[in-house]
Amino acid sequence: MQKIERELIFQAQPQGVMEGLFERIGAKIEHLFMKKGFLLVIVGFLLGRALILAKIAPFALPFFAAVFLMRKEKTGQAAIALVLGALSTSIPSAGFTFGSIGAFFIFHLIFSKISRNQLKMLPINVFVASLVTRLTLTYISMHEITYYDVMMSFIEAGLGYILTLIFIQSVPLLSTRRRKQALKNEEIICLIILFASVLTGTIGWSFYNISVEHVLSRYLVLLFAFVGGAAIGSTVGVVTGLILSLANVASLYQMSLLAFSGLLGGLLKDGKKYGVAIGLMIGTLLIGLYGEGTNELMPTIFESCLAMFMFFLTPQSFISRIAKFIPGTDEHAQEQQQYMRKIRDVTAKRVEQFSRLFQALSNSFNYHGLNGHEEDDQQKEIDYFLSNITEKTCQTCFRKSKCWEENFNTTYDYMVEIMHECENQPKKQSSSLQREWNNHCVKAAKVYEEIKQELSFYHANQRLKKQVKESRRLVADQLLGVSQVMEDFAKEIQRERENHQLQEDQIIEALAGMGIELGQIDIYSLKSGNVDIEISIPYCHGTGEAEKVIAPMLSDILGETIVVKKEECAPYPHGYCHVTLGSARAYVVETGVAHAAKGGALISGDCYSTIELGAGKYAIAISDGMGNGERAYLESNETLVLLQKILQSGIEEKVAIKSVNSVLSLRTTDEIFSTLDLAMIDLQDASVKFLKIGSSPSFIKRGEQIKKIEASNLPIGIIKDFEVDVVSEQLKSGDLLIMMSDGVFEGPSHVENYDVWMKRKLKEIQSEDPQAVADIILEEVIRTSGQIQDDMTVIVAKIKHNIPKWAAIPVYPSKKAQ
Repeated sequence: MQKIERELIFQAQPQGVMEGLFERIGAKIEHLFMKKGFLLVIVGFLLGRALILAKIAPFALPFFAAVFLMRKEKTGQAAIALVLGALSTSIPSAGFTFGSIGAFFIFHLIFSKISRNQLKMLPINVFVASLVTRLTLTYISMHEITYYDVMMSFIEAGLGYILTLIFIQSVPLLSTRRRKQALKNEEIICLIILFASVLTGTIGWSFYNISVEHVLSRYLVLLFAFVGGAAIGSTVGVVTGLILSLANVASLYQMSLLAFSGLLGGLLKDGKKYGVAIGLMIGTLLIGLYGEGTNELMPTIFESCLAMFMFFLTPQSFISRIAKFIPGTDEHAQEQQQYMRKIRDVTAKRVEQFSRLFQALSNSFNYHGLNGHEEDDQQKEIDYFLSNITEKTCQTCFRKSKCWEENFNTTYDYMVEIMHECENQPKKQSSSLQREWNNHCVKAAKVYEEIKQELSFYHANQRLKKQVKESRRLVADQLLGVSQVMEDFAKEIQRERENHQLQEDQIIEALAGMGIELGQIDIYSLKSGNVDIEISIPYCHGTGEAEKVIAPMLSDILGETIVVKKEECAPYPHGYCHVTLGSARAYVVETGVAHAAKGGALISGDCYSTIELGAGKYAIAISDGMGNGERAYLESNETLVLLQKILQSGIEEKVAIKSVNSVLSLRTTDEIFSTLDLAMIDLQDASVKFLKIGSSPSFIKRGEQIKKIEASNLPIGIIKDFEVDVVSEQLKSGDLLIMMSDGVFEGPSHVENYDVWMKRKLKEIQSEDPQAVADIILEEVIRTSGQIQDDMTVIVAKIKHNIPKWAAIPVYPSKKAQ
């Protein structure tokens, strides 16, 4: 075993060593080129050599000016590299480069006094320095200046002005490490112009009749066509070929070759590197035959082959690194997605921190005095109580030492027993206990009297502590509820939008087979029971195409019932209709409401609400405010509004009701309270939870069977803390759920048993329409009582299977989404 382990370690070690070696070499090369500025030296040397029409040198001074503005500490290296590059072509060219740099510094001192905006004055400085230097050197060498010389000097200075603006945007990309951000189109063009200008410095370099600038320019086109596609490839080809042709008019056909090769290579990029290389070879053959004929075709083919060889040797990591900055590439999309993922994770982490904070606060409120130690706290309270009694009675007694030092336990037990007796029987006292205490204590009557007086303060203190404890517990529950909501929200943030490209293609293909053209499709979720799809279709002329065809086909493709959630038809012909499709609920709820105010008044103290929550739940609530009229209406309405807002935030039902109760009980000192009858129906499995706070019973009618639902809780707002009794039931399709206020349940006059009477009336009702049932119940109650003695509200809900209007349209099994 040890031998095998040594062999595995020996085999794994070289690979790790090599990877680490390559990483260190790459880091050192990057440090040398980017940090130390060696790349600027190479670019400066080549730009110093770059000429247009063998006379004009507009590249050197703009590059130096850009380096002076962006990397002032590298200006010396850049100046030396430019002068050496110019010296490699000719001495007059080196003299012009050196002189223009000197003139640049002179005019920089002058222009800096005129304006401190260096970015604005820099191109003007380059223009003036280049023009003055060229005219001065021409006059020194020729002793005269012709109109041709003036014209060429102005052209050179104008090109320098433009190149300065270009190099200001492109030089920072070479001298510093670029932040993780996509390049703008202008920056891409400027960078390409800089690369093409650098390639101009290689004109004249050749080996075995193969031009270096041709090889490098085609390699550049291959690289950008593979990275950015046809648009970027053709752009690079046009710009590079144009600048090279300006430097050497004989190479004018190279612009067509590079542009056509970049276009073909970008179109064939799906074939990876081989496809891009084939595009270059096709462009080389076609343009080569057209431009130079068969005599010069072989050198051109060799140049393309050498460029392809360099392209194949280029590491994929380098290509991917370039692609991250080009908009529209997969690498750029992944980089952006990674950035958004980081932002999302940071946001989710902050939300989780807040969730943990609220949970810690909840634990803090819930810890002290709530978890255990009740007996110890009770014993301490008794000790404090007795200490107050002894301070007022025994402190000055001559038998203090005998009672509390020699007979401590006996005295203590007697006083505790007297305390409990005064609590339980304040008016009638035990004669035996009183006789024994009189024999034991010389101040028995005074002790009795002090205990009775102190008990009132003791009980008030106990009630206050209980209220504080209950308030702490309620705050702890509320904080815990908020913590749970924030934790769920953090998890929701971390869920990435899944890639549904395969499903999108299948849906588009299936609908196209039916003759339906999709303008756009966005799939947000394919989770069972929570499908969310948005599509745009051509103007449907109001025929309901989405509901009748598209939704049924998606139902078969996705294996569950899909319905139209929202549809916006195009306002004009030849436009597009926007449709939102989603999963249909397994059950639907149909409700009917009947209500009346006391004495036929306009304002009822009862309020009701039926809302469908986002979590696939349906809530039915009735609140009955204390009394009647506008005051009771405002009370009950505020209860339901608070409850609705809290439920929609995602907080659990019991915590929501406790929160409403705490708000209503703490907001005022008036004795104002209201009842609450809440039913939460799950639309996926038809289960229902009843939370009844001081409300009347509810009934479930299933055929001839009537089931009563009740729970015992005080109305909201009376006490600050209470336990909510939750009653769970399972509904079936066709069931009727009847909820009512006390004005309906207790409304019939001369009825001894309201339960029996209500069940009998419900059995007698033959209709299954919720609205009809609600109207019949209210009418029966009013007819039986003869008048409207209280506010009356009755809500009837019918549970039904959700049967779509249109059946699923089958498609081929091979097209079903997996």
